[in-house]
Amino acid sequence: APPGYVGYEEGGALTEAVRRRPYSVVLFDEIEKAHPEVFNVLLQLLDDGRLTDGHGRTVDFRNTVVIMTSNIGSEVLAEKAGSITERDRELVLEALRRHFRPEFLNRVDDILVFRSLEREHLVKIVDIQLERLRRLLDERKIELEVTDAAKQLLAERGFDPQFGARPLKRTIQRLVQDPLALKLLEGEFTDGDRIEVDAERDELVFRKK
Repeated sequence: APPGYVGYEEGGALTEAVRRRPYSVVLFDEIEKAHPEVFNVLLQLLDDGRLTDGHGRTVDFRNTVVIMTSNIGSEVLAEKAGSITERDRELVLEALRRHFRPEFLNRVDDILVFRSLEREHLVKIVDIQLERLRRLLDERKIELEVTDAAKQLLAERGFDPQFGARPLKRTIQRLVQDPLALKLLEGEFTDGDRIEVDAERDELVFRKK
């Protein structure tokens, strides 16, 4: 924060976090959207392994893993099925070279190209998200079973070509967690119940087993 503002004495959010926990993983998501000044800071970080904050304090980043994600070149892989070929990878790298400065890319140790999510990947992500809900229900001794048909419906409703699987969490909240909470409040289900979530006529249904 600038002088005179709350937080001025606290240092930068990034440098302060790494100063306190030097063995960290720092993630810059969708780095292509960052302000140009961020890239100037990253050049110092990636080149020297350290950053200097607004107070002149140097913070060591040599034990920090820096990961950056980007959607640059994603159109090459948008409709791609199966393995990524060397030609695919080269097209993505060409797109990166058009967008990012050479001195920035030259400081990146490795570039990994991931293919688009497919149906089986989405169902696995649904399982991960549902496991969080199951842990919440465990506190009330409620067992939640979700059929394969219900998982497929959630995967389809929660996938967006532009945002990938990010909407899945909100979809599960809207289609599973919120209706289930309402049914618990209304007394349709209670502590200790075993509940099945299934798909019928393109909708989710809840049953006590």
